[in-house]
Amino acid sequence: MPYQVPEPKIFACTQSTVLGEKIAQAYGAELGKVHFSRYSDGEFQPSFEESIRGARIFIIGSTNPGPENLMEMLLMLDAAKRASARHITAVMPYFGWARQDRKDKPRVPIAAKLIAKMLETAGATRIITMDLHADQIQGFFERPVDHLFASTLFLPYLQNLKLDNLCIASPDMGGSKRAYAYSKALESDVVICYKQRAKANVISHMELIGEVKGKNVVLVDDLVDTAGTLTKSADLMIERGALSVRAITTHGLLSGSAYERIEESKLQELIITDSIPSRENHSKIKVLSTAELFADVMHRVHHNTSISSKFIM
Repeated sequence: MPYQVPEPKIFACTQSTVLGEKIAQAYGAELGKVHFSRYSDGEFQPSFEESIRGARIFIIGSTNPGPENLMEMLLMLDAAKRASARHITAVMPYFGWARQDRKDKPRVPIAAKLIAKMLETAGATRIITMDLHADQIQGFFERPVDHLFASTLFLPYLQNLKLDNLCIASPDMGGSKRAYAYSKALESDVVICYKQRAKANVISHMELIGEVKGKNVVLVDDLVDTAGTLTKSADLMIERGALSVRAITTHGLLSGSAYERIEESKLQELIITDSIPSRENHSKIKVLSTAELFADVMHRVHHNTSISSKFIM
């Protein structure tokens, strides 16, 4: 009889349990059982409640701050390595701490590089992630990295809206490459916002490069944190004559006063993915599921088939 490849086992960190269940269901598998023992001082210990010896396992968990989410992933990777799992893939819908990808001033860390090394040391033999803050982070790893693009979800959504006079916009200079890629796929114009920061999360000045009058604008970014840049960009574009402004951002961190800013802004709609659990429902926020995307890629990785069709941008 021909050799049958054993099916992988899928597990999830605490904060990604809901997404993990959706991915497992889309894959056609049950989510594996993990028990977390917790001490009164906050220390915790994960334990796989089934044998994983010799198996390929996928551990699903976004590592957005606080640090507990990253620590969960590291401990589960270490536990899997010590339990003799053969292949250990860290599935990280959101790769946290990625904004620290270089030294932008003296005496600061490169956190993204540090975390890459921590994941490898803990036991990860492969990384699957989506829309890294900077593409070069893939080079921080010595293990294979499958860097997926949420454009596979966002482009069909935008095409179904059938917007006239569509214009793609980047809320800052750093996102111009992403904006141009969307504009090429959608055959639309591009505008760029130029901003200056007084300090982190505080914008001192913003200007618009391009024309938005009479256009339906879609802002494109990899993440939205406090929503300061996004909402200020939207308000500026409406002032300059845009008919409507929407935003698509892969990772909805939505910290601080983000929800209030979105509600009070000229944004008509914010479309995000479920890479990070949303804290609350909001009339302006639409969440697209990544479960089918990750399940498909995990299936292709397990069966050693190409995933290049998922790199459409």
